[in-house]
Amino acid sequence: MTWTEKIPPFLAGVLLANSVPHLGTAVTGRTHLTPIAGSESSPAVNLAWGAANAIGGLTLLRAGSRPGGGAWDRRLIAFELGAAVFSVWMVASEAVLHVNTPAAR
Repeated sequence: MTWTEKIPPFLAGVLLANSVPHLGTAVTGRTHLTPIAGSESSPAVNLAWGAANAIGGLTLLRAGSRPGGGAWDRRLIAFELGAAVFSVWMVASEAVLHVNTPAAR
């Protein structure tokens, strides 16, 4: 398997990991940074952004799957790595930059 076959599942992992906080924000009625409306993006904007990320991630997963399904191959690792890399990045950037949370007092 070439590395180019691992790019779509990696990006799918990133997109699906990104969808979770936005969908959670929409459900809880909070604000959260999006590229659509900035740092004070409303729950409705977060719902749209989260849904767009989820749809994009699921589309990439489907497009990169083998015909007939079957067991995962090495693409599962690429998918999980994409989700993990994005999650670690968000935890670290939030801890340092406090984009969506106030700094600890």
